[in-house]
Amino acid sequence: MLRIAYARVAQESNAFSPVLTELLDFERCHFHEGADLHHRCGPKGQEVVDWIKNAELSGFRRAVSKLGRGQIEAVPLFGAWAIPGGPLSVTCFSTLRDKLTAMLKAAGPVDGVFLSMHGAMMAQGSDDPEADLVDAVRAVVGPDVKIAVSLDLHAQLHGRFVDNVDVLCGYRTNPHRDHVRVGFRCGSILVAALLGEVAPTSAWRSLPLICGGGTTIDFLPTMRPIYRWMKRAERDPRVLYVSLFNAHLWNDSPDLGWASHVVTDNDPALAERLAEELADLLWSVRHEQPPTFPEGHEVVAMVRQARLQRMLGTVCVCDASDIVGCGAAGENTRLLASILEQGQGLTCFVPVRDAEVVDALFGHPVGERVSVHVGGKLHPEVNTPLRIDGTMLASRDGGGLGRTIALDLGHVKLVVTSGPAMAMKPAFYSDLGLDPWRADMVVVKSMFPFRLYFLGHNRKTIYARTKGVTDFDTMHQVAFNDAVHPRDLVEHWRPADRRRRGVPTA
Repeated sequence: MLRIAYARVAQESNAFSPVLTELLDFERCHFHEGADLHHRCGPKGQEVVDWIKNAELSGFRRAVSKLGRGQIEAVPLFGAWAIPGGPLSVTCFSTLRDKLTAMLKAAGPVDGVFLSMHGAMMAQGSDDPEADLVDAVRAVVGPDVKIAVSLDLHAQLHGRFVDNVDVLCGYRTNPHRDHVRVGFRCGSILVAALLGEVAPTSAWRSLPLICGGGTTIDFLPTMRPIYRWMKRAERDPRVLYVSLFNAHLWNDSPDLGWASHVVTDNDPALAERLAEELADLLWSVRHEQPPTFPEGHEVVAMVRQARLQRMLGTVCVCDASDIVGCGAAGENTRLLASILEQGQGLTCFVPVRDAEVVDALFGHPVGERVSVHVGGKLHPEVNTPLRIDGTMLASRDGGGLGRTIALDLGHVKLVVTSGPAMAMKPAFYSDLGLDPWRADMVVVKSMFPFRLYFLGHNRKTIYARTKGVTDFDTMHQVAFNDAVHPRDLVEHWRPADRRRRGVPTA
């Protein structure tokens, strides 16, 4: 019987947030091990409670069950997944790394390892924590054991990481909706490799490109032709998987950039050719930049003018400078201030993170008058506290957001969280008795996923710029090794790619 150990260590980190990610952040979102993890990733389990029923590890288990011919055992280690935030603390990262290696050693000899990662994790004391994790796994299992890794579309590829992985598969959708499929395909290649049916070989390219492709949504015109090209490439039975990576803008890597990656069946020359062609395609859309976002006061006016959309549903406003889904603290009050000042007559739902306020008011009776300052306590250099006056509406305990309360500020209903203010799903509000159907404006702290979850409610989407750690121009704070587009004028991508991959120049 062949054995494949499987685990998850995943978080998307924001280098510009001072709010470090600790082990508690993983524990209250997704932290399971052994038989518990195995059940959650099985047919009757829920892999990540409150967030997603099935994800990559569930897909991997399906691949083993369907394609393993009864010859492969899936051996659960542990799963750790945290809401995006600042870099992992030294203690948090070392604890996760040591737990991974200890459980892998305790599992006994294995023939393969499947890891679900994000690809944009950052940690204190490490220039590439995910490469460190793979290095640690490789040190335990040896050079001959196959390692497969699934990654988010916004992963950052580095040579040390890529060189130590046998099978690498990234998401192919944005907003992400193919977690299970990617886990299944990545697991299928690993299973086939262990059964001697394929011999994975790979190639990759790294581009000095950090922002392009328009909105980068996979089904819109700018990126859709590229994803179609990838699917056509995979019709060749020699091509096992094709990935592109748009990178995470708020990573401070000096080699940050988009990347292409191709896995073939024992055909390295084909992998090299396709990785090169895909890189050229990605470079061709570099001038398609995201749209310019309006500021807070402009957003309120736009919502007010969207009368028909408000009659038929709601308007979703993403606070694009304070996106919790991209690692911000979620305590920016600038948009809230604009809505309070100019949004009279509009029913608006707004989130903010403030553990002190939640601790002070949690469980207080409905209707009680309150006067507090919210926000601006985790990152005061960027975010300013705002005084609010209102009444208690509700309190709720549980979930990855920690304890939450709802306050009635008149035309604004404010949800205050003790943990990350991950306003991404309608349930963020409805669990506290706030019906999104009754709102003219719903503020979210998610870049893309809210478009899926609010699909039934949302009739217009607006991204607001309010100044924070998820502004696109934070790229100017990074000390890059190369000139990068669009910050700099870059004529050709190949020189930077060769340096990044360690390829000698002629």
